[in-house]
Amino acid sequence: MRKILVVGAGQSGLQIALGLQSHGYEVTLMSNRTADEIRAGRVMSTQCMFHTALQHERDLEINFWESQAPNIEGLGVSVAGPESQRVIDWVGKLDGYAQSVDQRVKMAGWMETFAQRGGQLVIHGAAVSDLDFFARKYDLVLVSAGKGELVSMFGRDASRSPYDAPQRALAVSYVHGLGPRPEHPDYDAVRCNLVPGVGELFVMPTLTTSGRADILFFEGIPGGPLDAFQGVKDPNEHLALTLELMEKFTPWEYARATKVELTDENGTLAGRYAPTVRNPIGRLPGGGLVLGVADVVVANDPITGQGSNSASKCAASYLASILERGDEPFDEAWMQAAFDRYWKTAQYVTKWTNAMLGPPPEHVLNLIGAAGQLQPVADRFANGFNDPEDFEHFFYEPEKAQGYLGEVAGAAQSGA
Repeated sequence: MRKILVVGAGQSGLQIALGLQSHGYEVTLMSNRTADEIRAGRVMSTQCMFHTALQHERDLEINFWESQAPNIEGLGVSVAGPESQRVIDWVGKLDGYAQSVDQRVKMAGWMETFAQRGGQLVIHGAAVSDLDFFARKYDLVLVSAGKGELVSMFGRDASRSPYDAPQRALAVSYVHGLGPRPEHPDYDAVRCNLVPGVGELFVMPTLTTSGRADILFFEGIPGGPLDAFQGVKDPNEHLALTLELMEKFTPWEYARATKVELTDENGTLAGRYAPTVRNPIGRLPGGGLVLGVADVVVANDPITGQGSNSASKCAASYLASILERGDEPFDEAWMQAAFDRYWKTAQYVTKWTNAMLGPPPEHVLNLIGAAGQLQPVADRFANGFNDPEDFEHFFYEPEKAQGYLGEVAGAAQSGA
């Protein structure tokens, strides 16, 4: 029986561990926190998982919260004008619903399931020296802990990392009491509110430790008015500042947020990081090799909501590569090939996310504007969040965008 060590108990690490476990591998999972500590701790992220990522969970039969989490049926975009009025507002319908489950709920539940199924769970914050020891005892070591000392083993790939500094300041609040969007009160949607030159506000329904909730998530351009959360430690002060900024920059979202309260005292988060692609293979002092997973090797800004989706897709790709390897060694060539296989999809996420961090060119503004008049454009844009590769066909090049809008407009006229 092949022995595999997974370091880090996030979306990707746990999904891989549970998947390998289901195929009879001897899996050890290292986490720096217990399930109870995770469940009672601070929120770790925003997350909205689209159809493909959700299907990976269904395939492993670990979609434990699917019947409880809100079904997100659409993705909407609003653009603020100079007087904080909406100049664009539309919603695209998703082909398959999305869902968000607070990672405190999911990771704690998955970790308990892993242990109940006989997996070896080690509660210990791993250092490079620990991995040097463990690498001799396991056939493969996967590193899915995306922060701290371990990440330093994986060198930055400058050719795939155009930014060397954070491009957004992030601020998150989990709340109860948010009213429905009056434009579509009968179904849930993720709402992306773009404030040119200032940043973005994302609003998404979620399932948290206390049931149905909503996430208010600001992405502020560094140094701008939304970059205001550094040093704010009190969670109620964090929420009050969030609402103040919503009232000023996105009053249409503030209008349904006048009665919100935090889900819990750990329901806020603030920070920033530079989007980075790293070399996938880490070299240990003793000569052993480890393979980086998900955010360790491809960390995108959350502006396109791809973090948990990418983690799920990475886990599914690596799991397939491991299973196909059989009894052959997990050597350096195999590690590189496993990453290259994942990069075939991850590259489209990185390209799209980095594009969205810059000021949108005129043809992208035209696309976003046209989506308010042509429902097929809105729907295609929304479904690109599930399959970012599709943006290659109509998003990046002015000629392709213009040609696509001409086709849709022509079809709409002939249909009318």
